[in-house]
Parts: sequence; C-alpha cells; structure tokens
Amino acid sequence: MAKVVKVPSTDEAWETGALGDSAEHTKPAPEGSDARVDELLDLQMISIRLPKAMIDDYRYIAMRAGMKYQTLMKQALQRFAVSEMKQIADDMDKQEQRARAIAQDQPRRRRA
Repeated sequence: MAKVVKVPSTDEAWETGALGDSAEHTKPAPEGSDARVDELLDLQMISIRLPKAMIDDYRYIAMRAGMKYQTLMKQALQRFAVSEMKQIADDMDKQEQRARAIAQDQPRRRRA
C-alpha cells in the first residue's frame, strides 16, 4: 500500500496546483453550470477585436504575474472603469460646488 503524502493547505499549495489539481478527485461539472456561474456572478460574454501585439503584451505581463491573461485584462478594465467613475463623480461634485457658489453670490450682486 502506497503511503499517502499530505500537503499542508496553504495559498501557495492551491496556487501551484499541489492541492486541487489531482485528476482522481475531479468530476465533470453538470451541464449548464457555466451559464449558472455567469448568472450568479452577473457576467456577460463579449467579443472584442484587439491588436495581436496588445494581446501578446498582456500574455507576457500575465505570465510574469502568474495569472491568465484574460484575468489580467478583466482586472485592467475594472481598474480603468473604477478610476473613470471616480473622476466623473469628482467632476460632477466640482460642478455642483460651483453652481452653489454662484447661487449664493447672486443675491449679493442684486443688492449692489
């Protein structure tokens, strides 16, 4: 009987595949589970054409970061969207502040 080697459960063990990558402990996902996961995570499949050089750059960067390039692209898009939404909110806040300052200043101008 072969001795069972236990691998401690660490983040590194899961990331490197020492845990979780054993074919004997896997089974196919039920039919339609991809759609269910997408639904639960509110994901939508899209198609986009990108320059090959850009995809190669993302693949290289992702490889260096130890991740898949699609995941890196999704993270980059998320960071961009969050940053832009913050900028839009800041711009709207500044416009509101200017409008309030003008509204407060107008009564003084009429009296003069």
